[in-house]
Amino acid sequence: MTASWLRIALEVEPEQAEAVSEVLARYIPGGIVIESTAIEADAEDEGRVVGNLRVMGYIPHDEQLEECRSQIEQGLRYLAMIQPLPAPSYEPVQEQNWMEAWKQHYKPFTVGERLHIVPAWLAADAATNDDAVVVRIEPGMAFGTGVHPTTQLCLQLVEQYVQPGHTVLDIGCGSAILAIAAMKLGAAQAVGVDVDAQAMDNARENAALNNVDIEIGLGSVDEVLAGQYSLRSAQVVLANILAPVLVRLLAGGLGRLVTPGGVLILSGILNEQEPDLRSALQTAGFTVIAEQRSGDWLALAAKLPVSS
Repeated sequence: MTASWLRIALEVEPEQAEAVSEVLARYIPGGIVIESTAIEADAEDEGRVVGNLRVMGYIPHDEQLEECRSQIEQGLRYLAMIQPLPAPSYEPVQEQNWMEAWKQHYKPFTVGERLHIVPAWLAADAATNDDAVVVRIEPGMAFGTGVHPTTQLCLQLVEQYVQPGHTVLDIGCGSAILAIAAMKLGAAQAVGVDVDAQAMDNARENAALNNVDIEIGLGSVDEVLAGQYSLRSAQVVLANILAPVLVRLLAGGLGRLVTPGGVLILSGILNEQEPDLRSALQTAGFTVIAEQRSGDWLALAAKLPVSS
């Protein structure tokens, strides 16, 4: 099969990236990509770009290909007279619908005893048992397909502790898979918040797919405590994030979102981070009542005393 595109790429020093991208952009109307070659990350998975940058563009594989390639190389030669540049690399690329290809590998699966996670583009399995709770998910760009162990561990605890009539807060809701599962297990009300604006539309789409009413918005612990949403506290509070973030949120009032006697379910915890989480929970007045483990990951359920 003939390639649809020819990808051109140069790995350059950061101060060269803009000039190189301007040269490529003159001849590649589809746009130029600049990506990092290395990230220096901290414990909360935030980071900064280090090292060289990779500048890329895609030249249409048509009758103008060789002329376009010649013009680009001439422009790069002129630029190299000012400051030396590496030679560009080329790679033929086939046209492909990446989303459709990815969907072929995302199949329905069961979590816990009853939760059945089904991709939105597939019909629910006819063999699903009668008491199964089907959660349909369109992942989009948000975190929360249900495939990752942290989400599955959290779902197992959601199934165990969410009871009909409960109120639920989902901090860092992503695709809203946890809040949706809680509602389909009988929760009376759920609020999901996330600091990622991209997650909002996807979370609302998933709520609609499951015919559940969930209040979804931007924010985190501070916004909920400030009364920006219909719930300031809940009987079950969920947070599937990263352990260092969970520790920080606990210090910043996450525990105050849990009503007395309620349950806080935390996931995204690596085994070596467990002592820090348990210590932070104890400091916040919680007692761990359950845990779920899978490989290097664990999730914890902790209870707040009726009088604390």
